[in-house]
Amino acid sequence: MSTENNHRREFIKGLGVLSVGVASGCIDAKDVEEPKTGYTTRPKNAQYMGDFAAPPLDKVRCAFIGVGDRGSGHVARMHQIEGVEVVAISDLYEDLAKKAKESCNKDATTSPVDIALYYGGENLWKKMLQEVKPDAVFISTPWSLHAEMAIASMEAGAHAFVEVPIATTLEAMWKIVDASERTQKHCMMMENVNYGREELLYLNMCRQGAIGELLHGEAAYIHDLRFQMEDVERGTGSWRTHHYAKRNGNLYPTHGLGPIAQYMNLARTEDNFGRLVSFSSPAMGRKMYAEKYYDEDHKWNQLDFKGGDINTSIIKTTLGRTILVQWDETSPRPYNRLNLIQGTKGILVGFPTRIAIPEEVKKVGNHHAEWFNEEEMERIYEKYEHPLYKRLGALAKKRGGHGGTDFIMSYRIIECLRKGTPLDQNVYEGCFWSAVGPLTEASVSQDGMPQDFPDFTRGDWKNTNPLDIIF
Repeated sequence: MSTENNHRREFIKGLGVLSVGVASGCIDAKDVEEPKTGYTTRPKNAQYMGDFAAPPLDKVRCAFIGVGDRGSGHVARMHQIEGVEVVAISDLYEDLAKKAKESCNKDATTSPVDIALYYGGENLWKKMLQEVKPDAVFISTPWSLHAEMAIASMEAGAHAFVEVPIATTLEAMWKIVDASERTQKHCMMMENVNYGREELLYLNMCRQGAIGELLHGEAAYIHDLRFQMEDVERGTGSWRTHHYAKRNGNLYPTHGLGPIAQYMNLARTEDNFGRLVSFSSPAMGRKMYAEKYYDEDHKWNQLDFKGGDINTSIIKTTLGRTILVQWDETSPRPYNRLNLIQGTKGILVGFPTRIAIPEEVKKVGNHHAEWFNEEEMERIYEKYEHPLYKRLGALAKKRGGHGGTDFIMSYRIIECLRKGTPLDQNVYEGCFWSAVGPLTEASVSQDGMPQDFPDFTRGDWKNTNPLDIIF
């Protein structure tokens, strides 16, 4: 870390973080949660979880709530990892629960497994927690259920692992933080993108100072998912479509933002989230899609889609860095997460992978940046390939899951629990990254007024270790 950054950080510590007032006379926001930046006092008998390491587990007894498209993949991958015992599965639907169990028994290298199944009732997952008492619970349910299930899992004595986003409101995020600190249980939002080869490479390069001092990042989740509206009675579209209709902001920020936040060490010693501004485009795409593909009296054509097709936000960090965050699950655009990080010496960009660092190529008279050619890119991979990917990359490709990112994430979760080491993503990061959702909703409803991030760490981010370069 540079001397310049140390000076800047000490200056900020001395002055404190400046708050941005919200002007009156804005658009009516009665349906939007009022951001809360308080909660500064940690309750008694609670412990900060930034670098928390739980007692090691020889075997990790895992239970799963929600085994649709996403959750079923978690079950199948976890079952194949040494030291894991899949003990229980809960889902609303009998066919999904039984199919997930069968995926474990298809592994010819193991004997049939005895997995408790809970299906057919909305609250049977609570019974599962009390009867099975798992070590870890993996939650892949509709967004609005994440917080309740994570908190209940921790209070039942289990570590909680939650699909993105960790919660949809700031109030729920604070409750998750307090529950984790009170119970001394991990609560990790499972941001799998951080385990991609490109993301791990860029993290290692940023740690080694390859692009100098970090200035700016760009993050996105651009993925045309209108086809999910075909899930009418059950499945992702059956509940997610209602979010698009009722909420106007960036509802899914973490896939793009997670890696940028780790490059910049946000909420870990060096820097933190400060405030954001946000704007949304008109809401047209989903209404047009519904009108084109569904009958006039279909329930999708009864919705008033308020969420803009494209949301664009700018985050300002404590050190003054900027991050562009964009979200679009409606427009006919090729998939993109941007994954751009700009430094004083060069730039790293994703989709496709591109790198420009003039000092690395040392061409005579070359005073401007050019994208590296194939030979130069090979040298970059040789020099900066992340050791975690070197160790697990080949196996991850075989096991699959979003190009292997899901497997590496699952492997690391179990590895950390068995070794008793801190997780790669702590509860505060899950909340900071997810907080972009409700904060953008508030900003959009107030015509782009700045919104302060709550400090979920209550100031302890300044003493939290950066994520290690894991070998």
